[in-house]
Amino acid sequence: MTPVRPVDAASILLLDRSGGTIRVLVGKRSSRHVFMPDVYVFPGGRRDAGDRLVSIAGPLNPLALERMAVRVPRCSGSRLRALAVAALRELYEEAGLSVGVPYAEAQEGELPFRPDLSHLRFLARAITPTGMVRRFDTRFFTLFADEAGIDPSGASASHELEDVRWVDIFDHRGIEMPDITVLILEELQKSIQEDKSLPFGRPAPLYRNKGGHFLRDLL
Repeated sequence: MTPVRPVDAASILLLDRSGGTIRVLVGKRSSRHVFMPDVYVFPGGRRDAGDRLVSIAGPLNPLALERMAVRVPRCSGSRLRALAVAALRELYEEAGLSVGVPYAEAQEGELPFRPDLSHLRFLARAITPTGMVRRFDTRFFTLFADEAGIDPSGASASHELEDVRWVDIFDHRGIEMPDITVLILEELQKSIQEDKSLPFGRPAPLYRNKGGHFLRDLL
């Protein structure tokens, strides 16, 4: 059997700090999904070829871009930018929230806004182990809703995420999540406890398997 190669993907942890706690946006994947059905995840998905061509309103922070490039040989800046675009595109498609500058008139099939990548922090990277029906090389970003001008009440369900809700990052009891989602949420908890501003250039973990062993490296 030909090994399944991981494909680029991006996911976003949108954070609401308007109240007394910090909440993160999650949604329940449809039972129709082949990969991880009926569990709660952060908005996200694979990088599309067209994500490289999307016009943006603001670039990635240089420190975030530099951290993303660690241990990615021969990776172009356009590929890294496309991953950030994918995160915001998925947020729009799955939860109805746009981050960027609206177009007066969008072409059919295009995003109705130019994504603003400038407030995205690079939190972590995870590569799906071998043996899975699908494999992804996922970059996880964080974004504060207030910095992006997002009204938390505007989040809505979609055919991709059927139940969109805000969850306290330190209390997600009763919410069934995949192991990797829980691990990434724990990384966020540690980062918030170290510095609530989530600095752009902080080290980010890479989760992967090698020789059957689960590894956590720092980028």
